[in-house]
Amino acid sequence: MSEIRIAAESRTEFGKGAARRARRAGFVPGVVYGHGHAPVHLNLPGHDLMMALKTPNALLVVPIEGKDEYVLPKAVQREAIKRSIEHVDLLLVKRGEKVTVEIPVHTEGELAPGGNLIENVLNALPIEAEATHLPESVTVSVEGLEAGAAITAGDITLPSGVTLAVEADAVVLQVIGAQAPEATEEAADEAAADEAVEA
Repeated sequence: MSEIRIAAESRTEFGKGAARRARRAGFVPGVVYGHGHAPVHLNLPGHDLMMALKTPNALLVVPIEGKDEYVLPKAVQREAIKRSIEHVDLLLVKRGEKVTVEIPVHTEGELAPGGNLIENVLNALPIEAEATHLPESVTVSVEGLEAGAAITAGDITLPSGVTLAVEADAVVLQVIGAQAPEATEEAADEAAADEAVEA
């Protein structure tokens, strides 16, 4: 994963009024915590932060007390309607440190014929990896899978240095059968017949 440098500024004003002024100026208020360090309050360039957060678990480099530090986004608050970033919590990490994050699971290939569907049981896969070498995602093949098939966490091949942070038998995704229109119509006909008999 590449590092993304953010030209953050130290934040000395607090409260809702200060936060509104920062946002009007194009900044997003944020706080950095971790490693027993006192929380550090920053204003981060809104557009740069928005672009950086398009990458899952983006590794950011921000200046803290005159020194570049690595941070990971841990909580992002967004405006309910416009979805603009209102505030961000950042976790201070060190090179070589193992961290636990969740990464997206992508699929490739075609399911067996029959109109079956993929159900994502886990929206993301919990993994543990070195903070400066986090994978952005993993890809699994669903080629030829039929209804009832499932892929567990242990079935997924992870990059070197990455381990699961969830039980290996945890189901990540499964294939569910499409409900046949004929079956639906047959059930409706049976229900109608039952009602007629009762009447």
